[in-house]
Amino acid sequence: MLVGKRMKQPVITIAPELPIVEALNLMKREKIRRTPVVKDGKLLGIVSDKDLLNASPSPATSLSVWELNYLLSKISVKDVMTKKVLTVDEDTPIEEAARIMADNKIGGLPVMRGEQVVGIITETDLFKIFLELMGAREPGVRATVYIYEARGELAELTKSIAEAGGNFIAFGQFTGTTSDNRLVTFKVSGMEEAQIREVITPLVERVIDIRTI
Repeated sequence: MLVGKRMKQPVITIAPELPIVEALNLMKREKIRRTPVVKDGKLLGIVSDKDLLNASPSPATSLSVWELNYLLSKISVKDVMTKKVLTVDEDTPIEEAARIMADNKIGGLPVMRGEQVVGIITETDLFKIFLELMGAREPGVRATVYIYEARGELAELTKSIAEAGGNFIAFGQFTGTTSDNRLVTFKVSGMEEAQIREVITPLVERVIDIRTI
């Protein structure tokens, strides 16, 4: 899966000269938390609602409402935006975008086509993809097991489930407790909990959890 298939488009952008109050109102109205800052088609930065809120005076200030409004009107997006922007292309694998966000502790990435911003991929988009990968919205029996790290172990597990009448809804592999095993979570339809337990117990290192959800 590539970023271009899951990015938000068309992307809402703002100008660097826009006052932060107007930018914050735009984000609230459009229900977004971050947006690229663009001028003459060129990406200059990215700004989040937190950047805008942090630029506002403290509630404990002694300034009058008129003084506050005057000061806020003088602060524009270019004063608070992040200028060194990490970006991805449309053909970037979705997991690579997720890695970049996780490693750099950021919540979104502008998506580029050459020099043009064509979309944005955010942590919310990744959460939705995770829900799909784990079959969270489909009913079935979910099992979590440790399997041995050896050639053919995974194939034997999936083959046994299929031969018993199970249809895989979701399947995921994760790091195990040691280099000798892997954590596997899968969801299937067409089988009951007891059936799945009976089929997989002889094939895995340990059954962690089996439940109908």
